[in-house]
Amino acid sequence: MAAAAAAGQREENGSCGPRGGGGSPADSDGEAPDSPYARARRKLETLLNRNMRIRMTDGRTLVGCFLCTDRDCNVILGSAQEYLKASDSFAASEPRVLGLAMVPGHHIVSIEVELENLGSPQYL
Repeated sequence: MAAAAAAGQREENGSCGPRGGGGSPADSDGEAPDSPYARARRKLETLLNRNMRIRMTDGRTLVGCFLCTDRDCNVILGSAQEYLKASDSFAASEPRVLGLAMVPGHHIVSIEVELENLGSPQYL
């Protein structure tokens, strides 16, 4: 019973998996600085507040500011705009303004990050 309660508490706190932290050197989150988890976290932190384009399985494209993600690869975009896939029946039109948007991870096909140093938006 106590183990189940502890597991439930860990999930409620938003932990992204088991954490080390015994007697080894670790950063403030209890992870070794060179662990794959710590490297992935640092990479995600460099992407925070960057504009990105997310292509989805249904053909839509969302463009917005990367705010956060979770262990299920869901992504939150701020100031998001939705672009519909052009088809034979209609041409691509103006984007639809969504504002804050959550994109389910299982619907993401690709993610492109906007380059910072160019005047016009270009994506990697």
